[in-house]
Amino acid sequence: METTTLITALELSAALAGARPPAVLDIRWQLGGPPGAQEYAAGHIPGAHYLDLDHDLAAAPGAAGRHPLPDPEVLGAALRRAGVTADREVVVYDAATSASAARAWWLLRWAGHRRVRVLDGGLAAWSAAGLPVDQAVPQDGRGDFAPAPGALPTLDADAAAALAGSGLLLDARAGERYRGEVEPVDPRAGHIPGAVSAPTTDNLRADGRFLPVDALAERFAALGAKPDTQVGVYCGSGVTAAHELLALHLVGIDGALYPGSWSEWSGQPDRPAATGPERG
Repeated sequence: METTTLITALELSAALAGARPPAVLDIRWQLGGPPGAQEYAAGHIPGAHYLDLDHDLAAAPGAAGRHPLPDPEVLGAALRRAGVTADREVVVYDAATSASAARAWWLLRWAGHRRVRVLDGGLAAWSAAGLPVDQAVPQDGRGDFAPAPGALPTLDADAAAALAGSGLLLDARAGERYRGEVEPVDPRAGHIPGAVSAPTTDNLRADGRFLPVDALAERFAALGAKPDTQVGVYCGSGVTAAHELLALHLVGIDGALYPGSWSEWSGQPDRPAATGPERG
């Protein structure tokens, strides 16, 4: 079972002091929140490079959703500026919950990078450990990483619809959005028929760190996800779905991402939308 997907603040501090420190990427972003670049400028882990989720880790919004997968050339250029090389470990972090950092974790692995970890608890955990932050912006790195997309599975809308009937399709959004009670950003409320509600917030402790592996395994088993289950995940636009996939990966289950997610599905009038608390 994977034991190195997460890294603690103290482990990262020690790694940064070592002979071969990892490349550190700041992926702070939140839907409707302040720009991550402003938060980065106010203070970040020393040596960390900022990546903009909307521009570096996603293509322009459109028919394929609000955060389509990025052009590999755009992604590669951003990663190389941040000093990412094929043989150098990468650590990604956000403010606390890893909701946006997980997008970078998933993209790097999708692009073929084999050594990516997430700072468990994000910058909040780093600060809580008494570790310093910096306002200096590091010079562009000399990375050489060239993305080779396709190392992780993805679903399109038709495949997501089929999986909701034949396997397990998890909806990582908040329960009220799944039930169709509210829809703050996308064209229609509701969920993909047959999908199961699995809010990413239930993967976390109160401080933003992931639950212990045993607790995560129990959670996913109750939702129907087991090691031999074919699992897919979607959310609003393919960001927090990556967080769900990270949690699944921690318990030994590797699922597929539907990148277009509800933002793509709900924008297609011929796609049905289910509402209510039950799978349907």
